[in-house]
Amino acid sequence: MLESLKNIFSNKNNQIQEDDNNDINILTGLLIEAANTDGNVSQDELSKISSSLINVFKENQEDVDKALSKAFENKDNSRSLFFYTSKLNKSFSHEKKILLLEVLWEVILSDNEIHDFESNLLRRLAGLLYVSDIECGNAKKRASNKLNKL
Repeated sequence: MLESLKNIFSNKNNQIQEDDNNDINILTGLLIEAANTDGNVSQDELSKISSSLINVFKENQEDVDKALSKAFENKDNSRSLFFYTSKLNKSFSHEKKILLLEVLWEVILSDNEIHDFESNLLRRLAGLLYVSDIECGNAKKRASNKLNKL
């Protein structure tokens, strides 16, 4: 009986760990973290996150809604940037990391304000993802141009 209880709890912990390791959960957590850096997640930022996950990262709507709900509920229990970037460095190509930074810039710029904390976050993320300052700056320009066209 004791063994079966141990198995139940270990399987539950493994399931929680697997859920946290899915690319969509990692991406959503990081995007919500970026949006919440200024202390407020606006509806524009949430909409941008959702559309980016669907259109850029090719996730389906149902999975995005679940991941967004989970990440938004846990936004005040943030994880370290290393948690996110260590997983992304293993599964993302360099080009996909640059694309992620561009999406992060779009999320940050979607409320028409860049706070010092937000730009600092993107600089640190770029470093942890092994993306140069020039590439990160170019991603910011592309994000700004996209938003200005809308």
